[in-house]
Amino acid sequence: MRIVADTHTHTLASTHAYGTAKEMIQEAADLGLYAIALTDHGPNMPGSPRTWYFDNLSAIPSTYLGVRVLKGAEANIADFDGRLDIAEYLQERLEWIVASLHNPTLDTSVVKPTVETCTELYLNVAKNPYVNVIGHSGTPEYEYDYERVIPVFAENGKLVEINNSTFRNKKGSMSNCVEIAKICKKVGASVIINTDAHFMTQLGRADEAIQMLKEIDFPEELVVNSSVELFNRYLIQHNISLY
Repeated sequence: MRIVADTHTHTLASTHAYGTAKEMIQEAADLGLYAIALTDHGPNMPGSPRTWYFDNLSAIPSTYLGVRVLKGAEANIADFDGRLDIAEYLQERLEWIVASLHNPTLDTSVVKPTVETCTELYLNVAKNPYVNVIGHSGTPEYEYDYERVIPVFAENGKLVEINNSTFRNKKGSMSNCVEIAKICKKVGASVIINTDAHFMTQLGRADEAIQMLKEIDFPEELVVNSSVELFNRYLIQHNISLY
């Protein structure tokens, strides 16, 4: 198995990543990737770009150096009602949204993270028509009822992310990621393998995530970025331009 698109990446606009958009796209072209999504952090993340950055992503060509460039964001889930820190008009305009939980950006002043509250949070995120990917959801701090929620992700067309950086940087999440993948396999929920690259040398390199899926005999047809055909099918189904 290989990936033909990497749809969770960061540029120096996030300030804790270190490549320009051009450098990331050039690397994607050099690797022979079909597509890349530029998904810098939403504005609640410290050091992240402001709204105007996302508003002006249209300045980047939709296809550059032969690579389909999806203009997007890694939106921070801001509260337990599942609200995102990206304005709704931008959610509608962007081509690709990864919705993720991060410690600095989730309001826990009233509601605290428990399996039940995180389950409700993700059920609310699943209702958002603009979210494409549920980002790195194996974090133990935000554990949820996988059996209850993953079928709802599938029903609502959300891709469950298998995030390769988890296997390097968040080793406490690994057993949860395996469990999430096994439930996706059981219920037929589509996943997407991403790198969460913060520098171009990480882009497109997802060996650990791919190996984990192989070890549980995960069906390749449920990995939407394992072929151009599957990836384009997802884009078409969600009214995202191929060009």
